[in-house]
Amino acid sequence: MTSWKIGLLFSETGVTSIIERSQLNGALLAIDQINAKGGVRGLPIEPVHYDPASVTRKYGELAERMIVEDKIGVIFGCYMSSSRKEVLPVVERRNALFFYPTLYEGFEYSPNVIYGGACPNQNSVPLANYLMNAYGNRFYFVGSDYIYPRESNRVMRNVLRQGGGEVLGEVYFDLAAKQADFSGVIDDIMDKKPDVIFSTVVGQGCIEFYKSYHAAGGDSRKCPIASLTMNEGEIDAIGCEASASNITAAPYFRSISSPANRSFLKAYEKKFGSTVDVTSGCEAAYSQVHMFAAALEETGEIDTESLREVLLGASFEAPQGQIKIDPDNNHTYLRSCIAKVNDAGEFVIQAKVRRAIKPDPYLVFPTIHDWSFRTLRVAGGGRKNE
Repeated sequence: MTSWKIGLLFSETGVTSIIERSQLNGALLAIDQINAKGGVRGLPIEPVHYDPASVTRKYGELAERMIVEDKIGVIFGCYMSSSRKEVLPVVERRNALFFYPTLYEGFEYSPNVIYGGACPNQNSVPLANYLMNAYGNRFYFVGSDYIYPRESNRVMRNVLRQGGGEVLGEVYFDLAAKQADFSGVIDDIMDKKPDVIFSTVVGQGCIEFYKSYHAAGGDSRKCPIASLTMNEGEIDAIGCEASASNITAAPYFRSISSPANRSFLKAYEKKFGSTVDVTSGCEAAYSQVHMFAAALEETGEIDTESLREVLLGASFEAPQGQIKIDPDNNHTYLRSCIAKVNDAGEFVIQAKVRRAIKPDPYLVFPTIHDWSFRTLRVAGGGRKNE
């Protein structure tokens, strides 16, 4: 054996390529850093990458190809939940290990998956609390038409009800929706005047929706579009003017000030020429590759059971801060931040929890009242509602 082969299953083309390219880059940067230090046990990590072109069925087909033809036992990949659902039965049937570096709707567990993105108690619940305190409790839901947006909205609706909120409308669009396709729902939003628009529109559709809202005279200072998915790469495509004052909840933002994040961004810019597309998904993929390499260093073999035994409970000093894989459910302890886009197109963190949140993918314990602002520290060192 001359190298450790791993699979990278991220789209470089198609409707979700903006975010998936950033995830691919995060994984490649981590691989470069690991190999520059001598690899793992003296052997380099060798990535094998296929482009599913944002076509859902291709993720499962290419995962099967990686495992059967390329003899790869570890895969990093996917953004949409529908693509993860294609890969899941493949890795379970073949007993491969799959790292999923993306936020998702929760309500899932597989012993063959290490979940690296936020689940609802780490983003939906804190976001709902923040928005109802800062803007009001009348929400309008707009989403893409697949698993994640529908399930995420179901969770958000339940959280809002606990806090006395209401949903004025709920509409879904095709992943390939264009700016003109959103005109009807934006007219309805203007008529009903919600306090907040909660968007689960993803990929190119996200860009089109934000542009459409702004072009129709939507005022994000009074009624922001709030999201769990809108990221730095999409802001660049949307433009600063249409992005300003809109809000995202995520474990990581490029604007985080810490030695670990500065080092990460410096290395990313050196390799790729810019940090404009660095996202939470990029940071998660980067961190997961490093955690895998540390586990492989300990086990000395790409074996699902051996790697999982080491990974569960393992921690890593990620750009967002220290994270840890929860041995109870294979999900990751993550930070939770609320950020608003400023006029320059940069996320400015408004509030954050003091420490990483234990993942609760089935929302067994948290309620809206568990996330009072006593647990959030407002940007600038102040506190609110204490």
